[in-house]
Amino acid sequence: MHTLIVVSHPIADSLTHTIAKQIAAGITGSKGDRSVEIADLAAEGFDPRFTATDMNAFNGKSALPQDVLDEQARVDRADALILVYPIYWWSMPGQLKGWIDRVFANGWAYEDDGSGKVVKKLLHLKVHLVALGGADMRTFARHGYFGAMKIQIDHGIFDYCGAPTLTSELIHTANPADFEANLALAKKLGQKVVDAPQRAESLCA
Repeated sequence: MHTLIVVSHPIADSLTHTIAKQIAAGITGSKGDRSVEIADLAAEGFDPRFTATDMNAFNGKSALPQDVLDEQARVDRADALILVYPIYWWSMPGQLKGWIDRVFANGWAYEDDGSGKVVKKLLHLKVHLVALGGADMRTFARHGYFGAMKIQIDHGIFDYCGAPTLTSELIHTANPADFEANLALAKKLGQKVVDAPQRAESLCA
């Protein structure tokens, strides 16, 4: 089993990166043949801008840019995809959103020929989402963020492509005293990814 962890945070020693590494440790520490690749979008300088070249590729007028093809190849090698990111303005960082905009392209993630019927092409890919938020559960619950996250990302992105979202995790980082507990939770998530059930769930549920 091979897992691709995509991390979006500009600081290499941030909690976001630390959580991603703990998830990877949980996966590789499990029994069996397990491998993990961490894609650090900031360090690698991935360009999130959806340009005219991307639009031409979307419309079938040109080939996809090479950087997009390289990212698609990364995903193609994976059995599971994990996104680890901080919550910016009640959403994911712009670089990660741009990665999805460009990489999950028409013809690869889904097929839309304009007839009104969309073919989902990522049925084989298991998806796990790990968002880090600087507020407590009460704040997120009061504003309905967790439900919005599931609608916007789980359904709006991955269900559209047919990729089952098996985990939607919201890790609260407002209290520094929760640091060790969050690391333990991340490692537990990595261990769970290996034998994830075929349904969406939350470790905190």
